[in-house]
Amino acid sequence: MSFISKGLVNFSYFLQASSSYQGTKGFFYSLLEDQSYPYKRYFDYFMMLLILSSVMLLIRGVKYELPEIAHHFNDYIISIIFLIEYLLRFWVHSSFSQQIIHQYEKDQFLGYKFRFFKSIMKILKGKWNYVSSPYAIIDFLAIMPFFHELRILRLFILFRAFKIFRYTKSLQQFAQVLASKKFEFFTLMIFASVMISVSAVLIYIAEANNKASAINTMFEAFYWSFVTLSTVGYGDFVPVTDLGRSVAMIIIISGVAVIAFMTSIVVSAFTEQLDGIKEQKMISDISKMKRFYLVCGYNEISKIVCQRLKEDNLPFIIFENNEEQFNQASKAKFRVLNIDAALEESYKDYHIDIKKQVISVLCLEDTDVQNIYISLTLRSLDDNISILSYLHEKQNRKKLSLAGVDKIIYPQELIGIYAKEFADKPFCLDTISQLENVKTTSVLEQILVDDRIYEVRKTVSDLKLHDTRLVFLGIYRDEGLVFKPKLEEKLSVGDILIVIGLKDMIQEYSLNLHKAIK
Repeated sequence: MSFISKGLVNFSYFLQASSSYQGTKGFFYSLLEDQSYPYKRYFDYFMMLLILSSVMLLIRGVKYELPEIAHHFNDYIISIIFLIEYLLRFWVHSSFSQQIIHQYEKDQFLGYKFRFFKSIMKILKGKWNYVSSPYAIIDFLAIMPFFHELRILRLFILFRAFKIFRYTKSLQQFAQVLASKKFEFFTLMIFASVMISVSAVLIYIAEANNKASAINTMFEAFYWSFVTLSTVGYGDFVPVTDLGRSVAMIIIISGVAVIAFMTSIVVSAFTEQLDGIKEQKMISDISKMKRFYLVCGYNEISKIVCQRLKEDNLPFIIFENNEEQFNQASKAKFRVLNIDAALEESYKDYHIDIKKQVISVLCLEDTDVQNIYISLTLRSLDDNISILSYLHEKQNRKKLSLAGVDKIIYPQELIGIYAKEFADKPFCLDTISQLENVKTTSVLEQILVDDRIYEVRKTVSDLKLHDTRLVFLGIYRDEGLVFKPKLEEKLSVGDILIVIGLKDMIQEYSLNLHKAIK
């Protein structure tokens, strides 16, 4: 291996092992290409602002003389920023060090001499794939006004408007949808081209020698054919001969057919891609959610739970892989994903970080087996995640506990407790039932003592609950419920106040607690 080849291999290994180099490259890749990166949208907004500014200056400069600073800003500042962006995209598109190492290790394994030129060609091919891509070509043309001494290159400012496609996701999705029908559009284009060419020749032959006709050149014939086939029909060129009018009637009918065909292609493309677009939108929305509840399964019980969460303005997502139940949740206007909650890949595909995003998991599937599998998967992703599960059959309680479920709800036990309480204390049970009734205005609510409240509220007396119409039941802590604590009872950050009262009054009281800052 030559000195140059050896030095290149050593340098490649150095770059691959350099945490600062890889971190810097990873940062710029995320900023430029990763849609899930939280700061990418701010970068996109900044670039769109530059594009719009550049185009507005171009429009303003058509009739009015721009200040010298505006010319410098448009020709130099914006162009330099676009040049830096272009070079960064060129850099992060593919890794030359990774390609060198891959080729070197492959040749070493096969017992070959390191094929230096082959690796270089692969690197150049990878970079050329970026340079020759439509977006990269637009980026390159948008830099041209930098060389403003060549006045013709200033027209390339117009290409900056096309750069907005890169930063607007909706436009990208629109382009992708249309690209899925490339063959149909190509067929339509061939048909339209043939019709324009044939009709242009015919109209030229029919009209060119007639002094009353405005069509005197082949270009005017093509222009007339294009305008007529597109069903625009400006009327600036009108055939006057019988043959010309006959050609016009044919091309008008053909134009209607072309427009109808094109419309059907666009409609069918969006119909086929609609579910995919919704799914991409859902992934984007989920990545922006900081904290939410995860509801696994959608049935009658889940419907009630989700309705309660929605009424309390608590964020949640439903996982349901049954098509019928998925459609029911969608019709109810809930945020639902058609995926299997028991598969670890589901969370990776939708970029859901269980540890950072999920507050608690509610396993409400139709069978205990499904709930057990979901609990095992979630527990493998996060040991500390809070999991609540519905129990269908009593003998499966231990299995759910072993799967890592923190709280198990068995409806038969609740029915038994309610029946006993109704027999012994019917009025007490009726009071509890009224509190749980969705239609009642009185609720049992909890208020978290956070740093903001604790700053000025050190004891129960400081809460001033006796000045309100709320019923204070107690404080819930790690060691359990402190029922009806004394006024001198000290508070701690993380304590949960349990109160009963009108929902609006509780919300107002909680707001006042947070406002009361010295």
